[in-house]
Formats: sequence, C-alpha cells, structure tokens
Amino acid sequence: MSRRPHDADPEAPRGDPTLPFEAALERLEELVDELEDGSLTLEQALATFEQGVALSRRCAEELERAERRLEMLVQNGAGGERARFDPDVDG
Repeated sequence: MSRRPHDADPEAPRGDPTLPFEAALERLEELVDELEDGSLTLEQALATFEQGVALSRRCAEELERAERRLEMLVQNGAGGERARFDPDVDG
C-alpha cells in the first residue's frame, strides 16, 4: 500500500535536533508544499503545520548558533595577531 505524501507520518521529524540542518530544511519545504496544495483535511493540515513549526524553530535555532559562531570568529580574527603566510619558509 502506498502512502500519499500528505498522510501523517508518525516517524516524520518533529524538530529532531539530531537531524542535519539541510534535511530539516528540506522536510520543512515539503510540509509547506503539502499545506499549499490544499488537499489536506483539517486534522492533517494541523498536524503538518505543527511539524512545520517545530522544524522551523529548530532551523532558526541552528542558524542563530551559526551566526553567533561567525560573529565570534570575525571578532577574534579582527582584533588578534595574524601569522603572516610565508611560502619560502620551510616548516
């Protein structure tokens, strides 16, 4: 028996922090497509929306962590001494 793409999947990611960011974002896009399709029942739409909210929050949190990490790298790099690359030095 084949499963229609908009049927509720109890094993679908619900903001699982172990899910890679790219996979979470891809699943979120799939959920948006399912909602935009307009063929979901009210219960299916609510369940899909709930999954989408969880994935959206998870993706936003990961993006915020990445942004903080980049800010730290830029701050540390801008104020610190940088070793000059010298290709003639054997090392």
